[in-house]
Amino acid sequence: MTETPEADQPMQRMLPLFFDLRGQSCVVVGGGGVAARKVASLLNVGAHVTVAAPRLCAQLEQQAADGVLRHRRENFRPAHLEEAVLVIAATNDEQVNAEVSRLCRARRLPVNVVDRPELCSVTMGSIVSRPPLCVAVSTAGAAPLLARHLRQRLESMLPAAYGRLAMLMQRYRPMARERIPDATLRRRFWEQVVEGPICELLFSGRGQEGEKLLREALETDTTPPARGEVYLVGGGPGDPDLLTLRALRLMQQADAVLYDRLVAPPIVELCRRDAERVYVGKGRERHALSQREINELIVRLARKGQRVLRLKGGDPFIFGRGGEEIDTLAQEGISFQVVPGITAASGCASYAGIPLTHRDYAHSCLFVTGHMKDGVLDLNWDALMQPRQTIAVYMGVMALERLCGELRRRGMPNETPAALIQQGTTRNQRVFSSTLADLPAEVARHEVSPPSMILIGEVVRLRSRLAWFQEKNTRKDSQPTTTRTTP
Repeated sequence: MTETPEADQPMQRMLPLFFDLRGQSCVVVGGGGVAARKVASLLNVGAHVTVAAPRLCAQLEQQAADGVLRHRRENFRPAHLEEAVLVIAATNDEQVNAEVSRLCRARRLPVNVVDRPELCSVTMGSIVSRPPLCVAVSTAGAAPLLARHLRQRLESMLPAAYGRLAMLMQRYRPMARERIPDATLRRRFWEQVVEGPICELLFSGRGQEGEKLLREALETDTTPPARGEVYLVGGGPGDPDLLTLRALRLMQQADAVLYDRLVAPPIVELCRRDAERVYVGKGRERHALSQREINELIVRLARKGQRVLRLKGGDPFIFGRGGEEIDTLAQEGISFQVVPGITAASGCASYAGIPLTHRDYAHSCLFVTGHMKDGVLDLNWDALMQPRQTIAVYMGVMALERLCGELRRRGMPNETPAALIQQGTTRNQRVFSSTLADLPAEVARHEVSPPSMILIGEVVRLRSRLAWFQEKNTRKDSQPTTTRTTP
């Protein structure tokens, strides 16, 4: 017995089908911009297009002159429907559109009338194209804008490599049928291709290696072996929306996740739910694991055939010790890839309304770490004292007073603008802006802890005009107090 939808549930009116229009005759009635977009979609799939309209827009006129389409320079007539397999009405004349629909329905000829779903027998969805892969979204004409919105979301979620994967699978389907006759076993084989190392090699730009691995798996009648790999991924400064698409994809497929103290909890939550999660953060004088132990753990997990996500705050190559970790992997012969992230200086400065460079204030930006070793802040002070530059200090909360004092002692003016950004890019962001002389005392009046970024330079003056992000915990006393921020 066929189940019927619940009374309060809308019935799905449209059956999604994909129409092979290569070499087929299609007719578009109308010659304006909307018609041009429909013609482009038809030409893109290899259809032979005839446009019926007394006048054409510039784009269609050029295509007709180039012989890309055939133009009937006249008003619509029933004879235009002869030999057509699909008709699209895209005029601004409601009577013409209705007549096209009526005649097509009488001939049982598929017809689409733009923005008039009640006159359509077929609708054209919003398309995401990764040839030969095609994804279409339709609301049956109820909400075209929503369909376009969802298409944009899908565009960001589907890497171009999916098309290359589809072509690779197509090329080896005959060999797979010959080598693996059992349909169930063959399905499991392709599942491992899609979810395993072959797919990942394509996504990381190593298509030849992926094809070689696929061919070897079929020639030896084996499924692709579990192959350990390490993903060194930058998690950005804190806001999950700032993750790169590749970072998010790898986070969803990793078997084990090793994450740092500076990775925001909402970002960790985006990792695959059943993945093993290991906290390896290093705080001041408190290390969950030493760097050597972290390196050894990554190697050990990868040798077990696991896909290991090494998730770091910001960018792994900017004070993230990522270079040390992949150097170990290279020595051990373990495959890896690196995914950059938005570094804390860039993210925090942007959300605080402080450009790192500006032609009127700073021509360069210097990244330094404020981490002290044995109580000593060892920096290239001469480089920090250069004019017209911004100094971005990572991990400098504990050394703030010493940093500002040393810069002043070496001649940097007391009134030099300076700011500290706590938990930048998140809803808990707080910004304390003052001067080089007064910032340590300003910060000391509040409970400020890492992660925090310190910015020093004339660009800090711009915050009063350019701050756009509304901090959740905005306080009067966390705004600029002692520095006049007008340039």
